[in-house]
Amino acid sequence: MGVTARSWCRVDLAGGTLDIWPLGLFHPGARTVNVAIDLAATVRVCLADAYRVRQGDSLVEASSAAELAAFPESSLVGVVTVALGLPPVEIELASQSPRGGGLGASSAMVVALIAAAEQVLGREPSSAAARAHLARDLEARLMALPTGMQDHYPGLLGGALEIRQEPGGEVVRRLSVDLEALGDRLLVVYSGVSHFSAGQNWQVVRRRLDGERESVELFSGIAEAAAELSEALEAGDFPRVGTLMGREWSFRRRLAEGVSTPELERLLEAARERGAWGGKACGAGGGGCLALLCPPERRAEVTAALEKAGGQVLRARPTGEPLALTADK
Repeated sequence: MGVTARSWCRVDLAGGTLDIWPLGLFHPGARTVNVAIDLAATVRVCLADAYRVRQGDSLVEASSAAELAAFPESSLVGVVTVALGLPPVEIELASQSPRGGGLGASSAMVVALIAAAEQVLGREPSSAAARAHLARDLEARLMALPTGMQDHYPGLLGGALEIRQEPGGEVVRRLSVDLEALGDRLLVVYSGVSHFSAGQNWQVVRRRLDGERESVELFSGIAEAAAELSEALEAGDFPRVGTLMGREWSFRRRLAEGVSTPELERLLEAARERGAWGGKACGAGGGGCLALLCPPERRAEVTAALEKAGGQVLRARPTGEPLALTADK
């Protein structure tokens, strides 16, 4: 039997990094606001006579799950396979996100793999929270670095989400947002430069854990912008949302050297000159994608300016669909 799981990438609008424990707890009321976008992460799992992982033209074969985890190309899949106790399986992976795009594709793929594996094994489906926690912990084990929670829930639940950091665990709330209207105003553009989020995040986390004064002040600004953005998003005040994304970025870009890049700043400036309300880098920055909001009537003009500045505008819109599972017929 084969099972295919489809999850989603995400755009973080404000409050990223505060989803990494325990940073959000240092700023009471801290939250991360994001939205699932219809760039899919797809995983197919079926029983086989050996462990195989396929992605595009790449094929990794192994005699054990532990051996699978030892190969760099399949290490994350191998770690998940070991943890779930999967017998020999063939796993096919596909992602519509640019590599290193900062859209949470690897985490979306992990939660999809967990969901598909549970069905192949005949287990009761885990809750979204249980899948998100397992994925986060396995990613942290693999990288030996702190990892956050915000990338997993959009792929599992879909829609616009507010993820609050509270004592005892995160609280996830679906925001009441007109996703079609948001999609008419949202642009996701790839800078052409891949990023490595774990390295960026560790610099930022370490400085906040050390209590550096500037870091504390910057995270306070990020937390305040995210709280205001959540309210503006539910009110449908999209110009305000775009402005707050820009304000959040004004703090975030100063968290560590390399968070901002010349490519990102060039794209942001080109969009603002053509009437965009504001935007920010997705994920940890250092390359990857930007998310921008602009008036619908300026969308074509902003798109042209971004492409002229070297960006690749992606065909991506918000989606309210949750993770989907399909068994072979």
